[in-house]
Amino acid sequence: MFVNKNISFRGIVRFTGGHLIWITIWMVFVTVVHEFFHFSWFNIPWLPLSIIGTAVAFYVGFKNNQAYDRLWEARKIWGAIINSSRAWGAAVKAFIGNQFTNKNYSDEELKAIHQKLMYRHVAWLYALRSQLLIPTAWEHVSQGGHVARVNKERMETLGVGLWNDKETRTELKIFLPPDEYERLINYKNTATQILDQQSQDLAGLRALGLTDDFRQMELQKLIYDFYVHQGKCERIKKFPLPRQYGGMSQIFVGIFIFLLPFGMVSAFHDLGEFGAWVSIPFSILVAWVYLTMELVGDYSENPFEGLPNDIPMLSLCRVIEIDLREMLGETDLPPAIQPKNGVLM
Repeated sequence: MFVNKNISFRGIVRFTGGHLIWITIWMVFVTVVHEFFHFSWFNIPWLPLSIIGTAVAFYVGFKNNQAYDRLWEARKIWGAIINSSRAWGAAVKAFIGNQFTNKNYSDEELKAIHQKLMYRHVAWLYALRSQLLIPTAWEHVSQGGHVARVNKERMETLGVGLWNDKETRTELKIFLPPDEYERLINYKNTATQILDQQSQDLAGLRALGLTDDFRQMELQKLIYDFYVHQGKCERIKKFPLPRQYGGMSQIFVGIFIFLLPFGMVSAFHDLGEFGAWVSIPFSILVAWVYLTMELVGDYSENPFEGLPNDIPMLSLCRVIEIDLREMLGETDLPPAIQPKNGVLM
């Protein structure tokens, strides 16, 4: 997530600079051919070109709205995860105790139970984040050639690579007992199995009398909420923006940019001796605006991609971890995740 108020000129150039090269070459090429070879068929009336541009603008606008909806929905889901996680910590401390048991457990024993349930929840958070960062076939890093290379570099300089991502490689070992770690890590969906283990532990605590039926049901309802939040994240991750919208938008923008200099050079040619050459910077500017609109939507539609447009899942996981560990009375807490290079992940 970008945290600076404005994106710097350098950032804009880094994001779209490569495209400016071929746009400039194409605009200059068409102008040179028009001026030196005088092909009559080069003169395209501005009216049909403007109609195409208007239609493309509406289509790209629709795509960007849908991409933003996916991004904002993902952020709302993680906001709900924060709220439910805090409720889980408070409920574990309040609902699990000696009220209904014949055996009087010590404060240390109760705290160990509370810690185990809260730590396992933190492990679920990091496991869910790791699973959501696994690339899908339609994400940029999975594409071949230049696109994949550029986005792998962006991951290192502006994405998940900024933090070396050691948290997502070690958190399960930190927050799960060794026997659970060896068993849960081998499941295809570790996050789901962690929640199932929470449910099994709640049933065991009810059998020991450390909670009653009502309180067990309330805790189980919170686990159900976590299943719902996880399912919503997986829906966004595993179902792309329909490619008939995402893919056709790129094609329409490409067609418009291809035709743009033919209309611009003929229109500017009538302004005077050097009018056609003046059309070059204006053609580049118009093409760049359309292409940038397309790229903004294209990079916003996948909010769990490991790129700077992502939801800051690592930061949110750390926020919840700190909150739950403070509920346990711990003081040796990890630092909050800070932005790097103007990006919070």
